[in-house]
Amino acid sequence: MRILYGIQGTGNGHLSRAREIIRHLTRFVDVDVLISGTRHEVDLGLDVQTHYAHGLGFESGTRGGIAYWNTLKHLRLLRLLQDLRHLPLQHYDAVVSDFEPISAWSAYLQKKPCIAVSHQAAFASPHVPRPRRRSLLAEWVMRWYAPAAQAIGFHFQPYDDFIETPIIRQAIREASLGNNGHYTVYLPTFDEAYLIKRLACFPHVRWEIFSKRHKNTSPYTQGNVTVSPVNADAFVHSLAGCEGLLTAAGFETSSEALFCGKKLLVIPMQGQYEQQCNAEALRRMGVAVSPAFEERFLRSWIEQSSPLRCEFRHNVPDVVEALLHRCHTRHNHAGYA
Repeated sequence: MRILYGIQGTGNGHLSRAREIIRHLTRFVDVDVLISGTRHEVDLGLDVQTHYAHGLGFESGTRGGIAYWNTLKHLRLLRLLQDLRHLPLQHYDAVVSDFEPISAWSAYLQKKPCIAVSHQAAFASPHVPRPRRRSLLAEWVMRWYAPAAQAIGFHFQPYDDFIETPIIRQAIREASLGNNGHYTVYLPTFDEAYLIKRLACFPHVRWEIFSKRHKNTSPYTQGNVTVSPVNADAFVHSLAGCEGLLTAAGFETSSEALFCGKKLLVIPMQGQYEQQCNAEALRRMGVAVSPAFEERFLRSWIEQSSPLRCEFRHNVPDVVEALLHRCHTRHNHAGYA
């Protein structure tokens, strides 16, 4: 069997999860990899047969939201339509899509079996937590952005029978955990200068910021704040030894903090419905959630919050087994199962 594995290249979580799955999946079948988008820092560590520079993602702002104008400016809709119409799938038995639209829509048009393997796929279940104010448009986008006949979803808890708990990358599972007293910060939609200014209000705390905008390979320190470029190994080291993690409500990073038993405060990205849903799920679990970057939330979290530890099991073999079973069960209609 030969599979095309499509990966969303906006952010690092999709690639981190796919890397763990693909490494196990290649023991049983031939796998070619397609990535669309370039806004990520994680190296897949595997050969990529097809890479589309222009996917269908969003541009981050500098104050915790989406940069809508930049997103529209970089959108290449005609090119996207051409790519998905001309992707050759005749040599593949099935397509796997981690929220990747070109591979998923090409499979739909060419009537190839497609299995969604992503966090977003979990939202096909009505049992997944949502915020009080639901967005019907955002729900529709998550369903049809990368359509698939069947799905394996991931979430903090198995809210439905097709939902798995998070896949924790091996580097995190093998990390030596401790507490060096610092706080790790990963807020990719905030400008580092803004973060430094706000975190300087807590001079007794050592902060380690990982910034997507810091392109220099060397970190620098300003007062009680150290800024580093996003680097997988450095981030794992910082997270493993931190007191707590201040981050957005992205799925993978939050999951890793929960697995490591770290204090966690999430600031969901403004205008990003998926993160609003994640924040609601985390809130129900007892995780601190701040609607914006506010000093009072931060101070309360530092002084009063306690860590939450989640023993997410090593589920990659089971996920791959379920994926292979779905690949052999051919459904050619669109929409999540």
